Amino acid sequence: MQAVTLFGYAFLSNVALAVLPHEPAVIWYGARFGVWPTTLVATAGTVAAALVDHQIFVPLIRRAAARRPSRAADPGPTARGWPRLFARAPFATIALSGLTPLPFFPFKALAFTTRYPLGRYLVAVAARSVPRYALLAWLGVVVRLPTWLIAALFVLLLIPSVRMLPWLRPSAS
Repeated sequence: MQAVTLFGYAFLSNVALAVLPHEPAVIWYGARFGVWPTTLVATAGTVAAALVDHQIFVPLIRRAAARRPSRAADPGPTARGWPRLFARAPFATIALSGLTPLPFFPFKALAFTTRYPLGRYLVAVAARSVPRYALLAWLGVVVRLPTWLIAALFVLLLIPSVRMLPWLRPSAS
């Protein structure tokens, strides 16, 4: 039952537009479920979320691109650099993004807009997730955090995400 719950949470916390942080859950399950079972189940949930995202967003992006040519402003040299880096080494860019504290959605967007193949994308997401989840699960085993502290960490990590909710944004009047 724990594996099913962890899989579901990993899925919900990694699907596009998710606001749930996965780190506290992986730390908590690591202490109770073990490093490798936690890593593999959380990775499976993340890969399932990546599959759903790909199946939903790639067709939407293709339809939007076919309807009208982009009239977007020049994003600047820094923003133009990411697609160039991604074009050189897309698998490595996705896989290594798991070792950074950066959010994953920009890399996901690059994969979708450049039509990166689904199979390679899913393998790259798995390669990105395994070391990250193993480290978090190991942290849960080595440093036995009390449940109240993990709950506090969850709330703390939830704060930036909650600010993105449309009904909580201040109106520009």
